[in-house]
Amino acid sequence: MVFTNQVSLVSVQINDSLENIKKNLFLTGHLEGVSFLLLLFVAMPLKYILNLPVAVQIIGSLHGILFVAFMVILFIAWRKLPLTFMQAAKVFLLSFVPFGTFFLHKIVKQDAIPVTV
Repeated sequence: MVFTNQVSLVSVQINDSLENIKKNLFLTGHLEGVSFLLLLFVAMPLKYILNLPVAVQIIGSLHGILFVAFMVILFIAWRKLPLTFMQAAKVFLLSFVPFGTFFLHKIVKQDAIPVTV
């Protein structure tokens, strides 16, 4: 009886951790997408129209950090979540397209993690 309770507690903790991985993937993807749009539509025009290259240096550095973080979290999600290689590859490719990471939910389904209680 005690063993059964321990097993269900462990499965709930595993599902909670998988849910956190998925939330981190979505959050980092959205932040990376916003930084990409800021880089393309704010920093680049400031650099080439108003001759302010510091905007690209700041926003570009931020975008680079967020991109690397997104790739690390994507790799973790691919290994831990029920994501196929093709789904992970599509998410990777979306990160190179403006507005692409805002469509992660189309690939990483909200119900991809089964709830086991």
